[in-house]
Amino acid sequence: MKFTVNKTDMNEAVSNIQRTVSSKTSIPALEGILLDASEDQLSLSAYDLELGITTVIPAKVQEPGRSVLSARIFSEIVRRTPSDAIEITVDSKNMATIESGCSNFTLIGIPAEEFPELPKVADAVKIQLPSNVLKSIIRQTVFAVAESNAKPIHQGSLFHMEDGRLDVVSVDGYRLAMRTEPVNYEGKLSFVTPGKTLNEILRLLKDTEDMVDIYAGQRHIQFAISNYTVISSLLEGDFLNYKATIPAASKTHVSLRSRDAIESVERVSLLITDRLKSPVRCIFSNNEAKLLCTTSMGRASDQVEIEKEGEDVEIGFNNRYLLDALRNTECDEIRMGLSGPLSPMTIQPKEGDSFLFLVLPVRLKND
Repeated sequence: MKFTVNKTDMNEAVSNIQRTVSSKTSIPALEGILLDASEDQLSLSAYDLELGITTVIPAKVQEPGRSVLSARIFSEIVRRTPSDAIEITVDSKNMATIESGCSNFTLIGIPAEEFPELPKVADAVKIQLPSNVLKSIIRQTVFAVAESNAKPIHQGSLFHMEDGRLDVVSVDGYRLAMRTEPVNYEGKLSFVTPGKTLNEILRLLKDTEDMVDIYAGQRHIQFAISNYTVISSLLEGDFLNYKATIPAASKTHVSLRSRDAIESVERVSLLITDRLKSPVRCIFSNNEAKLLCTTSMGRASDQVEIEKEGEDVEIGFNNRYLLDALRNTECDEIRMGLSGPLSPMTIQPKEGDSFLFLVLPVRLKND
């Protein structure tokens, strides 16, 4: 195998797929990147038996072929090469020579036959979403994916499609994030995509209206994003009945600017550390929200102008969960729904219902 590629193209491709490479595995080939040179292009693949990414870049191919090179070393070589052109030659014994300008490296490769074949998505349902819309959907929901493996199914986001509507839902036991979007699919379908997969997709998506093709199968899902193909296993199990957890009505409705809320919570959170944890106490009354926090370091207070309808409420929240929700609203004004100090708070856009966040309160102690 022998080919020449542009350094910028190669560096971008390797940087985007190397996060998928297995760090600890009994299969040495999975610690590498599969290079497949043919005609006028080079295909690069990385796979960890759960998530695989393949991309294609232009190449001048003198001799087609396939080989696997160590991802860790290869990525560093590509990043540091001095010239805009990189020439790679792999002989019959899988000895790779990498040349760029005055630099020359020799790497021991692994036969391509030892690299597991990426799965195929069988009997797939195809849906399409603009890149910028899918990016917003993932960004507004993946933050609430469970980090704990207590319920593995909640380490992913539920995609539920019914009657032309897509709900994407993440839960972790303390909060819920749901984003709703119309889709070109009139049937009913549900699947759970791992949070790890969604985070990788988020890095690949651009703020354009280019369409992303999504193929959902029984056990795998595939995303076609520009010149990248991402294929992932789906999570199995019973996802939370999210519709039953959303309050039907709220006794108190609060409208305010999201930026004001974020900055206020950030200020009172300055006294909170991993060692000194304390809830943010929120008092909604009249046309203001008072925010208070007390730790062994001291006390902090702040207030925000609001529009309120309904009863006064005093309620406490974990500052990180509250900030995560506020920072992902992606709109200027929001409305909150409250029903007392022990009921979950809902956060939605002031106009419309494109997203809904649910944050569980923390029981407050009397000062």
